[in-house]
Amino acid sequence: MARLLTVAAAQTGSVADNGLPAITESAHALLDEAARQGVRLLSFCELFLTPFFANRLEEAFDPYFMAPDHPALKGLRDKARQHGIALVLPFAERAEDGYFNSAFIYDERGQQVGRYRKTHIPAYFPTSGPGGTGSYEKFYFAPGGGLEVYAVAGTRIGVQICNDRLYPEASRVLALKGAELIAMPISFSTYADPAQRTSIWEIPLRARAYENGVFVLACNRVGTEGSRHHLGRSMVVDPRGMIAAEAGTQAAQLLTAQIDLDAVSAARKKFPWWRDRRPDLYPSLAEGR
Repeated sequence: MARLLTVAAAQTGSVADNGLPAITESAHALLDEAARQGVRLLSFCELFLTPFFANRLEEAFDPYFMAPDHPALKGLRDKARQHGIALVLPFAERAEDGYFNSAFIYDERGQQVGRYRKTHIPAYFPTSGPGGTGSYEKFYFAPGGGLEVYAVAGTRIGVQICNDRLYPEASRVLALKGAELIAMPISFSTYADPAQRTSIWEIPLRARAYENGVFVLACNRVGTEGSRHHLGRSMVVDPRGMIAAEAGTQAAQLLTAQIDLDAVSAARKKFPWWRDRRPDLYPSLAEGR
């Protein structure tokens, strides 16, 4: 019997500096719609409750961050629990040990089964040309320190946030730990070269899925915030590296797809990377050389 699971990427739009009430209301509506469509696992996009503030430097950044017990987070967790939906819930985390680009992972019963903190924190200067924005995430966020797999909705998932997807070593660790799906909350924009950025968007998503024989649930922001235009195009990629579902580039939407988790074992039989890999040749990866 097929192991069918309906998953969703909640592709949300731009957020104003004081826009928490509006985006929270939209997020609740997306969870309600997900329930009507039979979704059992849903991911929101990176930092979806705030503007993408990390592309600019601000001294007064504390209002963008939330304590883990913030009412907005608890309300979304409770809504997902009412609907029996497992949830990947990203947010800017203010914790006792620092500030992090994080995501809570809840199972379908509303139990927190994990908290992932983005591990690969980028920083680069603004791109030249109209719409070119930089990344100052290292100014705001400390890196997380774990790559774990979580049991939700009858499967095992890993989480990688945005820039993490560009580091195949981390995706491979999740696959080796038993992940059948990797959720990727993202805030990817077109910067000053829309043609190039649009072209490369899907490459790491499809590559991570194919080379590990996993599903990828990539949830991206959409819309314009200042000079930054987020691409949208959230997608579900199957373990063969094929796009199973894709969202548009202009509007917020709920992207859903029914996946067959048995496709994971089938893909790994056709491409048995776990059999042919040579970790004895890769020690320099762990040593950082």
